[in-house]
Amino acid sequence: MSAFLDLPPLGAADFAAIEDKVAALLHTGADVIVTQGEALLPLEAAIRGAAHPGSTALNIVTGPYGQTFGGWLRSCGAEVVDLAVPFHGAVSAQQVAGALEAHPEIDFVSLVHAEAATGNTNPVAEIAAVVREHGALLMLDAVASVAAEPLLTDEWGVDLCVIGGQKAMGGPAGVSAVSVSGRAWERIAANPAAPRRSYLSLLDWKERWTDAGRTVLPHAPAQLEMLALGACLDRIAADGLPAVIARHRAASAATRAGVRALGTLSPFVPDDAHAAPVATTLRTPDGVDATALAARLDPALPLQPGGGALAASMLRVNHYGAAASLETVLACLTALAAATGAAAAPALAAAGEAWTAAV
Repeated sequence: MSAFLDLPPLGAADFAAIEDKVAALLHTGADVIVTQGEALLPLEAAIRGAAHPGSTALNIVTGPYGQTFGGWLRSCGAEVVDLAVPFHGAVSAQQVAGALEAHPEIDFVSLVHAEAATGNTNPVAEIAAVVREHGALLMLDAVASVAAEPLLTDEWGVDLCVIGGQKAMGGPAGVSAVSVSGRAWERIAANPAAPRRSYLSLLDWKERWTDAGRTVLPHAPAQLEMLALGACLDRIAADGLPAVIARHRAASAATRAGVRALGTLSPFVPDDAHAAPVATTLRTPDGVDATALAARLDPALPLQPGGGALAASMLRVNHYGAAASLETVLACLTALAAATGAAAAPALAAAGEAWTAAV
């Protein structure tokens, strides 16, 4: 235990080096700020920095986080146009273009890349192109997608890109990051309602840290979490980001193939093209309570019931980070077969074949 306590202080140069590694992971030359808290911190900070009375936001809702963003945007005094689609699919660039055409005053768009809670993912590259053509600022929640699928922040034109380390990166939950484009900084600086002298203030970080040369930390860093973030970034670099992404895609393909072979459960997101590589959500049969079913499973497995209204009808297989492995997928399928009275062998064979084809 003392090895975690008696550590040399984490200096400004160490902190800055970790920010640079995050920037490389996001494929961005924009400023990156590593925030000392779970990813909801920079997500709320980004919205409260950019949204204000008189602004109009398009809030794309493909899961529970989109619902949360809408509440924050409204509390900032912004007019909010919600573009909600069923949670078992993705939003299309055409739908976004239609919303922007119907509301030309929109100047801010909030979007979740992958919804781990519902198992869907959205086509960010295509959506971002439409948003940029319209001239609006784009904020992307990439917490569940970073390291699980491509994330080309600058190439796509994402202005505010928020990530966390606890999912596909296989790192800590208590530290997160946001990249901020020049356009986003201009908007935040021009917003009189943007937080200042606040834990939610991105401008404070910019002035006291980024613009000051990153030589003196504005407060004591969360040392253990920062070291863990640096370690997981180094591990991704050593493995190679394409290989990490491939493992997550393979885990998704293997889980979906295995579940279909079971025959007792079905993918909540039916279209493979809309399925997130970080987690696979499953519908339970009529009359089978997902929460009760999950309670009978080995708690060491990355299986849990859905949240909120989906708790009774959805199971989630969290195949991210260290769990993005064939061994984990096979263990989950074996447990689900036993719990639902299905034959395991066909599911395991289908999963193995899908894994091999995907990697």
